[in-house]
This record gives sequence, structure tokens and C-alpha cells, in this order.
Amino acid sequence: MAKPKLSFYDVKSKKKFESDDYKVKEKSGRFFAVAKSKSGPHECWRVLSKDQAQKLK
Repeated sequence: MAKPKLSFYDVKSKKKFESDDYKVKEKSGRFFAVAKSKSGPHECWRVLSKDQAQKLK
């Protein structure tokens, strides 16, 4: 099953983009989707709810 596309905001380029190439990470009890930026080598993080994280894992 393919992962659904999520929208991310790149703070360095100040642009939104969609990607289905991301990893779900947990940090300090919160869940995030982490995608590689389209405009550089940095990562873009997006906050997920616990329910979203469970569905996307």
C-alpha cells in the first residue's frame, strides 16, 4: 500500500510541497513526518497526531 501524500512547508524556501516520501519519527513523545526538502539538502518536519502516526507507520 502506498503512503498518502502529505503537505510540508519548507521554511528555508518559504514554499509548500507535497510528498509521499517521508519517515514517521517520534521525538519527546510527539510524532512527526520528516521529508527531504525539494530545494536543498535539509529536512522538513510536520507534526502528526498519534492517530495519524499509527496509520502511517
